[in-house]
Amino acid sequence: MREARSANVPVETRAADYLQAASITAPLLGSGPQETPAVNTYNSACGELTVLLRSSGGGQLWNHPLTLTGNNSTYHLRLEPASHAVWAPNYFTSFELEQQIKEKLIRKENIQEGVGGALVGVRLVNPPDKFAPRRGITAAVTATLDFHGKDATLALRRPAKQPTASVEGKTRPLAANFSAPISYYKPPSNLALVGLVGGFEAKHYPAQIGLYFLQPYDPERIPLVFVHGLFSTPWTWVQTINGLQADPEIRKHYQFWVFAYPTGYPILYSALRLRQELARVDQAYPNHKPFVVVGHSMGGMLTHDQVITLTEGMWEKDMGETAKAIFNKEPSDSLIVRATTFRANPRIKRVVFICTPHRGSDMASGGLGKFAISLINLPGQLATVMKDSLSSGELLRLTGSSKRLPNSVWGLKPTNPALPVINKARISVPYHSIIGDRGKGDSPNSTDGVVAYWSSHLDGAQSEKIVPGPHGSCELPQTIAELDRILRLHLGIRSPSKPAATVAEATR
Repeated sequence: MREARSANVPVETRAADYLQAASITAPLLGSGPQETPAVNTYNSACGELTVLLRSSGGGQLWNHPLTLTGNNSTYHLRLEPASHAVWAPNYFTSFELEQQIKEKLIRKENIQEGVGGALVGVRLVNPPDKFAPRRGITAAVTATLDFHGKDATLALRRPAKQPTASVEGKTRPLAANFSAPISYYKPPSNLALVGLVGGFEAKHYPAQIGLYFLQPYDPERIPLVFVHGLFSTPWTWVQTINGLQADPEIRKHYQFWVFAYPTGYPILYSALRLRQELARVDQAYPNHKPFVVVGHSMGGMLTHDQVITLTEGMWEKDMGETAKAIFNKEPSDSLIVRATTFRANPRIKRVVFICTPHRGSDMASGGLGKFAISLINLPGQLATVMKDSLSSGELLRLTGSSKRLPNSVWGLKPTNPALPVINKARISVPYHSIIGDRGKGDSPNSTDGVVAYWSSHLDGAQSEKIVPGPHGSCELPQTIAELDRILRLHLGIRSPSKPAATVAEATR
């Protein structure tokens, strides 16, 4: 295929050469996933031909029948139209060869051996699709070619939905790389700084607050929403998502979304923004399957606030005249009222809390916490609304200071008067806890180094898993294996006998 890869050769000739290479090797394909020289040549020809045709001449050679001649051979090429397990040819605006995408955040790639060119499909349009990340929406794609004499059909298959396909008259496993679409989203070089900026200077947070789809929206798959914690970013979930995608059942039945937000905001305000984003999904895709939400640390508190109902009376019962005074002067559509009174989201059917400080963290009350509270600057508009809504006396009773506005770290203090109100409310869906103990095995007297067991434990959880890790345990193999178990439980599918050997290995 040397000539086909030469930029000095006309595109149509190169395409014909790729077709010739694929047609010669197609009869030699086996029925299993074994790599052979013929399979490697066929796979390379399928993938590279797809990239070439989609990218050349602004896509002028794409998605219409072509007659291509090279080396005295003429081929007639068509693209297979969309179906349940085949992507629409015009959905993706570009394709990337999976081997050209390398990202150090992925420790072990989820690769499926088989036939076809393993690609990353990228959809990046202007104006952007709803909920699309800045670099577009990606998915695993397998390009295959079927021949009937000199007539060829190029299909863009969906290996996550259907891992096998009829290629050249036989059902064969499809080649795919399920990690490459995640790796396409390269993190900023100053990732840790981005998390800190989101905590301390929310107005400088580089991403727009909102939900982001990491895959094309699919009405047949369950939205699995991940919510990161304090001073963190959605990249927290890279290893977790990659590990879960090692399970074919999870790939088939779930779609992965992340919620991005600057973490310095007051917790109830961030929870309001998450609630608004989920409502936007309801409006855009009213027939979507019900959500499953996974929250880490403070993200678990935002998640908690999606599955409870809070009323003015509940606040007044615990906080007395302070709550009454606030609600009496605030209109029902004010920010304060919308952030503190709401109903449980009926479209959420299960939640998972990972290292979540439901009752706060002593660290927020210590010297480091006080220092962080003093450094957080809220955006001017939000600060103005809060100042206009809360008198100095109310601020003093709420925060212990007549001048300091509540922010996220303040909200993590065990003395935060909102926490008892929230924790008395009934959680409306099945919920699960994953709690770190740093490997000490000392629960219930344990801590993950930031959140103690007394804060992360919830009575009534369908399951509680203690994992031998620190606060950042979301990418721990045991955490991923437990998430896999919970997600299979949600599907009504039995977990494999050794989930850690199949799922958690993807993180090592």
